[in-house]
Amino acid sequence: MDCRKLAREIVDQVGGKENITSVTHCFTRLRLVLRDRKLADKEKVSRLEGVISVVDGGGQFQVVIGNKVEQVYDEVTKLVDVENSAPDGEKKSAANAVFQVISAMFTPLVPAIAASGLLKGILTAAQLYMNSKGVDITGSDTYVVLYAASQIIFYYMPIFLACTAAKALKTSQFTAMVLGGLLVYPQIDALMQDAGTVTRVLGIPMVKGAWQIGDAEKVFSYTESVIPIILVVIVLKYLEKFLKKVIPEVLQVILVPGLSLIVMVPVTFGVLGPIGIYIGNAIQVAYNAIIGFNVILGGALIGGLWCVFVAFGAHRALVPVSINDVAVSGSQTLMAMSSPANFAQGGAALGVMLRTKNRQLKSVAASTSLTAALAGITEPALYGCNLRLKKPMVCAVISGAVGGALIGWGGVYAESHVNGCLLTSVAYAAGGMDKFLIYLLGCGIAFFGAAILTFIVGFEDDPTEPEGSAGKLVMPEATVETADICEEEVPEKVDIRVTSPVKGKLIPLSQVKDEVFAACALGRGAAVIPEKGEVVAPEDCEVSVLYDTGHAIGLKLKSGVELLIHIGIDTVELGGRFFAKEVSQGAKLTRGDKIVSFDIEGIRQAGYDPTVCVIVTNTEEYRAVAKAPGNRAEEGADAILIETGKGE
Repeated sequence: MDCRKLAREIVDQVGGKENITSVTHCFTRLRLVLRDRKLADKEKVSRLEGVISVVDGGGQFQVVIGNKVEQVYDEVTKLVDVENSAPDGEKKSAANAVFQVISAMFTPLVPAIAASGLLKGILTAAQLYMNSKGVDITGSDTYVVLYAASQIIFYYMPIFLACTAAKALKTSQFTAMVLGGLLVYPQIDALMQDAGTVTRVLGIPMVKGAWQIGDAEKVFSYTESVIPIILVVIVLKYLEKFLKKVIPEVLQVILVPGLSLIVMVPVTFGVLGPIGIYIGNAIQVAYNAIIGFNVILGGALIGGLWCVFVAFGAHRALVPVSINDVAVSGSQTLMAMSSPANFAQGGAALGVMLRTKNRQLKSVAASTSLTAALAGITEPALYGCNLRLKKPMVCAVISGAVGGALIGWGGVYAESHVNGCLLTSVAYAAGGMDKFLIYLLGCGIAFFGAAILTFIVGFEDDPTEPEGSAGKLVMPEATVETADICEEEVPEKVDIRVTSPVKGKLIPLSQVKDEVFAACALGRGAAVIPEKGEVVAPEDCEVSVLYDTGHAIGLKLKSGVELLIHIGIDTVELGGRFFAKEVSQGAKLTRGDKIVSFDIEGIRQAGYDPTVCVIVTNTEEYRAVAKAPGNRAEEGADAILIETGKGE
């Protein structure tokens, strides 16, 4: 197969390179996102030599190619400027680009920030309790060490942000981290506090000063700051790009970072740092002005709409506002007012569980309700339950708004950025017991209000919903241009037995809810509805292919059978979430060795079918390949039966 020719033909038949906004691939499929789907000719693409079939659905134009997909992908990317292409509408693409960069900067830090906030909340609660007993614990060694642990990520925020921002902007991470470390270096901070003395760097004066925060005056300090280092990394990116153009490649490894530091140090303290301080202060003042206009209305809007932001992923763009608020004023109210939204999602899912007659949906609703309320992770409840059923989502928005309004009225705050859930609730005791009780009341109203409303209002319930459909995000129906569902072959004799790599329910490929697998377009075999999240070697074999995401594995068995094990349907879109690779590509395995671990419930709750397809990709080399009799797949039990001899 001529991969270059096929790539050109695919690009031509989908409307040309201008019609392609992004290109990705999984184990067998080239996945295109098109500006105008009407320009793509599915019939012509499906007839191209080397194309097995075409699937058009789920927002992607999928061209099934098989084991040559990576080579075809490489050729397509040479023809299409995927880095600079984007959906129509310059304003929208610019906003999307900014959002993606902001998300890439802050998302990796959120778990550590949340953990630090939880620890600080526990210390605050312990301090309040011991103070009520007349005991001061703030001087104890344990308190001092734990308090330092809770403050580290905030105090050294410029260093952490330098790392993530440089990675997001594709510039030197370690040079950026040096500049971030410079901002929080103790002697530098001491110079910043000495406003009466002029300090110069290469003749450029360091800008010092102070600003008013309410009735208090705060001196310039870059510890805990957010905006200054982001500006520094942005300028560093373009400076390094310029230096790499003018400096010979052989000298770049030393001169580029060296000259970057020499230029950036005075620019940071004389220009970018002060601008960043003022921008951060302006953001905090603007936020306070908006919320201060009417704290009840502000709380209602945040508490009600936060879950809508989550549905579109827009909530990540608001994380910097909360973190900046902590850096500037020492506390934040945004996450306090958004907390009822998390509890409301959990409550709505609880209402679904109590009302539905569908056992599968009841199970999904129960687990996602607990996840949302206990840990503040709302996506499973949102996508797998409430948004799909519509009315529970409305009930959650209403209840979240009521809870948010109460918390806004109460002026609840935390001294760190922390997501709202039961595990982190103690962080909101920072303002005293009265505000803490208001916080608990607001979250309780959101949770139980959403549960009761959902139970009363109801939703369209299907007690006979097929197994595996609950928790599945509804997507447009896909259509495939390929053969009809393949019929089962019956081997006259069994020469090779392939045991199941997964434990669960054994089903024919024809029952898989994916037209390509069901049509045996990639080869014959069997499928397993998994009960245990492990894939093991069915016999002695070599790992010929192992995707970075862990969702697809290629094995060459000792018997000569080439096996594709594909975990889930469209799970490449999860980007590796819920999968853990236990071996590497090229590894030699013995029967029973673990290859990949995966979270079955996590995949389901994210809206995907976890069915594992086990396919003999060199089916054409055999006379017959068929699913083994029975409906149980056990490790070591037969899953596929093969009759040798050239297939006809």
